Amino acid sequence: MSAEAADREAATSSRPCTPPQTSWFEFLLEESLLEQHLQKPSPDPPPVQLIVQFLEQASKPSVNEQNQVQPPPDNKRNRILKLLALKVAAHLKWDLDVLEKSLSVPVLNMLLNELLCISKVPPGTKHVDVDLSSLPPTTAMAILLYNRWAIRTIVQSSFPVKQAKPGPPQLNVMNQMQQEKELTENILKVLKEQAADSILVLEGALKLNKDLYVHTIRTLDLLAMEPGMVNGETESSTAGLKISAEEIQCQVCYDLGAIYFQQGSTNAAVYENAKEKFFKTKELIAKNGSSSLHFTIDEERLAGYCLACGILTSSSDDASQQATPYTQIHSCMKSGNYQDLVKIFLEDNLTLSLPVQFRQSVLRELFQKAQQGNDALDEVCFKVCVCNTVCDVLQGQIIDIQFCRLFLKPNKEKIDFLLEVCSRSINLENASEMLKRKMAAFLKNLCLGLEDLQLVFMISSHELFIKLLKDDERKLLVDQMRKRSPRINLCTKPVTSFYDIPASASVNIGQLEHQLILSVDPWRIRQILIELHGMTSERQFWTVSNKWEVPNVYGNVILGIKDNLTRDLVYILMAKGLHCCAIKDFVHAKQLFAACLELVTEFSPKLRQVMLNEMLLLDIYTHEAGPGASGERPPSDLISRVRGYLEMRRTPFIPDIPLRQVIAEECVAFLLNWRENEYLTMQVPLPLVQTNPYVKLGQLLAATCKELPGPKESRRTAKDLWEVVVQICSVSNQHKRGNDGRVSLIKHRESTLGIMYSFVSSWEYYCFSLQEPLVLTTILSLFVKLHNVREDIVNDIAAEHISIWPSSIPNLQSVDFEAVAVTVKELVSYALTINANNHFWLIIQADIYFATNQYSAALHYYLQAGAVCSDFFNKMVPPDVYTDQVIKRMIKCCSLLNCHTQVAILCQFLREVDYKTAFKALQEQNSHDAMDSYYEYIWDVTILEYLTYLHHKRGETDKRQIAIKAIGQTELNASNPEEVLQLAAQRRKKKFLQAMAKLYF
Repeated sequence: MSAEAADREAATSSRPCTPPQTSWFEFLLEESLLEQHLQKPSPDPPPVQLIVQFLEQASKPSVNEQNQVQPPPDNKRNRILKLLALKVAAHLKWDLDVLEKSLSVPVLNMLLNELLCISKVPPGTKHVDVDLSSLPPTTAMAILLYNRWAIRTIVQSSFPVKQAKPGPPQLNVMNQMQQEKELTENILKVLKEQAADSILVLEGALKLNKDLYVHTIRTLDLLAMEPGMVNGETESSTAGLKISAEEIQCQVCYDLGAIYFQQGSTNAAVYENAKEKFFKTKELIAKNGSSSLHFTIDEERLAGYCLACGILTSSSDDASQQATPYTQIHSCMKSGNYQDLVKIFLEDNLTLSLPVQFRQSVLRELFQKAQQGNDALDEVCFKVCVCNTVCDVLQGQIIDIQFCRLFLKPNKEKIDFLLEVCSRSINLENASEMLKRKMAAFLKNLCLGLEDLQLVFMISSHELFIKLLKDDERKLLVDQMRKRSPRINLCTKPVTSFYDIPASASVNIGQLEHQLILSVDPWRIRQILIELHGMTSERQFWTVSNKWEVPNVYGNVILGIKDNLTRDLVYILMAKGLHCCAIKDFVHAKQLFAACLELVTEFSPKLRQVMLNEMLLLDIYTHEAGPGASGERPPSDLISRVRGYLEMRRTPFIPDIPLRQVIAEECVAFLLNWRENEYLTMQVPLPLVQTNPYVKLGQLLAATCKELPGPKESRRTAKDLWEVVVQICSVSNQHKRGNDGRVSLIKHRESTLGIMYSFVSSWEYYCFSLQEPLVLTTILSLFVKLHNVREDIVNDIAAEHISIWPSSIPNLQSVDFEAVAVTVKELVSYALTINANNHFWLIIQADIYFATNQYSAALHYYLQAGAVCSDFFNKMVPPDVYTDQVIKRMIKCCSLLNCHTQVAILCQFLREVDYKTAFKALQEQNSHDAMDSYYEYIWDVTILEYLTYLHHKRGETDKRQIAIKAIGQTELNASNPEEVLQLAAQRRKKKFLQAMAKLYF
């Protein structure tokens, strides 16, 4: 099968995602109406959408009598649909720019394959084997169009594409998108395999010195006629839209240049071919004019291609290389002439012709070369960085951090060069006031950032500084400098020794220590420590602040570093990084950890692994607080790193690596939160499960969650999880404190289950790292069941999936139920911070308050649970939320709060109305609710009749009339249909519950 046939077969299986609109689609199936629709000023739907719809319908698979899916039938209707799609493309004059912009690769592939088919290209024949000069003009043009599109698609696929943010996940849409993505990749694979053939076809087309023709709506109509009616017109040289030979050569040269340029990244010699094609395109456009072309060319992109080819193919002795700054810079970088390179950047600071991104890319390349061991480039990097910084200042950009790093140790030579660049970058006679103010602000801030008085004087006495800042501004700057340091005094004369009396060493050390405490810049921290150690070698500066805390497992290793400066730097960087992480300042935390990692990599594999572990934890926190908070899945490399950490814990490739317990907890919680259940249950190595208690528990949780929809007898893992938790909750004499200082709510015991021994002290913290609703529900229901098992329990707590757990414990006295009760309260409070609208969790919270005699709070959460699942009671509350048990507890709450009328109304909510409780409540005369104002919410006629009798007996005429009015409403008539009675009850339920919510919320 040929590549074109393979493409055609793959394309016919594509299913464009746009749903058909039957009203206009069937209307346009009449061929005579299509042209009328296309001639409208703004046709709706637009032409490109018509192509999609026609091809979608034509490619629908059929289903035979045995319900087997068959390829699309080759019937008259499908042939008409394909013809209509070709007509729409002909109306657009086969403009690939328009078609590529609006149609996906599979749809456009299908369209062009249909064009090849209708143009009588022999099926199964390679295009490269066909002599274009011997073919009819429309057939040759169809082959050119297909092969032009093929190489254009290859070029386009090499460009980076910004991924669109996914919307709410919809299974059918995601499946369609995945199918289209796979189909596009398959087509691209075929196109790349036949790229060499397509290039040969287009190179052959450049040798054709004759005009060609492309199909129009008329020629397509002629092709669709019976063979005897065509009279050979479509085979002649005058059928279709004429495309001149010059126009063909222009477009083919441009497309060939693009593919050659793309291939030049792996074969530099091909750039010569690209240059030849692009310059030929430029000549043809200059000769014929771009307006005469049927197929437009992006002249700005063409100019960029020509410029790039000119740079990439120029030799060192080529005189034309001096034409542009780009060619000059490329030549300087290639030959190592860095003096001229700095000169070019300095001259461009006046013209600002080089883009900021280009300047930064050159500086990055210089830094890379310097890091490879070329120390001579350090000065060049500084000079180019200064030129870029001054350019940024003049353009109002933020100063790059590289400048701050290179300026940490300023000296006279650096200040001299900086002032030279500033002077040569601004023409004071012609510069605008805005530019002058920007330069003045830069120099003023530079003075404020310098501590060396002589360097400050160099700037303040410079001619440019004096011209840019007025006298009052210079005086204000002097005052600011004096306030900052008693040593500094800016004046117009050289500073005398009287003003340069240094402060005492203790004052300087105190100031530096203060800066050390406040700074979060790793480079500044390093600089301060170097200065401090230069002043005294007796101090341990990691003890400066008692807020710098490092876990004991790390502290022992860090404090064992022999070099005092390195020890202080590592300790402070880690302590500050952990603090930033704790306060969720993840940007500074990452900078501090990265600097620490770079430092320890040089001398300690053990500490290097420690920093990699901490950076993994930081990345987990960063994702959970950022993209993860909106539901975006973590990148695959982060998931792989988490798995690698857990498996690394059992691999002794570096002995005695200090490990923080919290990292393992967060890693397993991370896998559970992002539903990596397949890995936890099926792929995790067995030795890892046996040695890591967090992985063991994670595996049990994942397996239990997977089996929740299954039958009860298949839930063996639920029983295993139950047994593990019961072991954890066993009673001991004292609380266990972990390495990080946390005290567990669950008490520790010498458990026979060895894998859980080291796990007990952080059980609750581990649970509170979980965020996946199903996992939280599972853990919560387990503890609720454990809470309900105790013999002296009066009020059970309800929970979802509670039936999967065992109903008894062999050794009931061994469980610390007090700690279990505390854990349930803490867990449900935490769960509601994750999702405050989960009605099952709200019911658990309400049950807890009910069990602890907090009836008002219990009613609050019972009502909130009903409100969140019924759109504030505008819909019916699901019966699995307001069960009879929940209603009875609400009744008891109201009764104990002396709200007796509310009790009577709630008695109606039960499946069988509890008249005994309702009548008893109505007999109470000391009610704290609104009493008769609630009568409008009663729909049970028996209760209303009892109210009428009761008020008559008491002589309460006004209240009796209210009850009579309520019972007299026509919608409560017993003769009404059941639907009317239910509607009346539902309306009163809604109003009553809304009134209750306003009362208790």
